[in-house]
Amino acid sequence: MPVRSLTSPVLRWPDAQTVTRAAQTWAEAILADRPSVQRIRMYGSYARGDWGFGSDLDLVVIVDGDPGPFLRRPLAFDTTSLPVACDLIVYTVDEWTERQRVGDRFAATMAKELRWLAERPDAARRSG
Repeated sequence: MPVRSLTSPVLRWPDAQTVTRAAQTWAEAILADRPSVQRIRMYGSYARGDWGFGSDLDLVVIVDGDPGPFLRRPLAFDTTSLPVACDLIVYTVDEWTERQRVGDRFAATMAKELRWLAERPDAARRSG
């Protein structure tokens, strides 16, 4: 989260390298701990390189199986170790594949912006 300097009222926001490195570490730990997680990707301002003060981190987690109701899925992931707030979306492999097949505006934006953080070696065979 932003850090206030002891000698100044100015807030310093974490830079992209710090956020990306923390996201990479977080993603690798999630992948190691949860066999159902296939891929973790970053999109949005940090992936595009146009982040700024107040930017959050946008992540997509792709899982095998049925992780429960769509809107509750992110609750299963603790993102408090990340240096900025996180907007997390969790798709099943089938949902992700269908989203890419349909090619709606969100899927098109994601296709342009996505940056890999972590994936299982065999994940490419399972999802797009």
